[in-house]
Amino acid sequence: MSTKLLENAKRNKADEFYTQLPDIEAEMRHYKEQFRGKVVFCNCDDPFESNFFKYFALNFNYLGLKKMMATCYAESPVVGGQLWLFDVAGLSVKSGEAKSPYKVEITEVPDANADGESTGSSTAMTTER
Repeated sequence: MSTKLLENAKRNKADEFYTQLPDIEAEMRHYKEQFRGKVVFCNCDDPFESNFFKYFALNFNYLGLKKMMATCYAESPVVGGQLWLFDVAGLSVKSGEAKSPYKVEITEVPDANADGESTGSSTAMTTER
């Protein structure tokens, strides 16, 4: 059965698989101390679609990260739709085949109520094309 599912996915170019956020949270809870003071690099297709990027951005303070970076492409079909943390000027909805590479870098996530979670409204993030 699993071979048949893989064969169907191989034929269907639009088939995408993304690791679910609850699965990432369940596994990463074991490694909190290993991330303290570290830099996380996510090489993802698009941070607005990546649940790994979303997990690390939402838990930046909780994990005690020093910095988070992602390399990706600017055009996204879900820009601003899933990852509500950031309002990034210059990102556009996917159009055609042209893709512009860019880098996202997070160095600070303000924690207004000191609960270790991001407020989502004022993350210090830079983008570079």
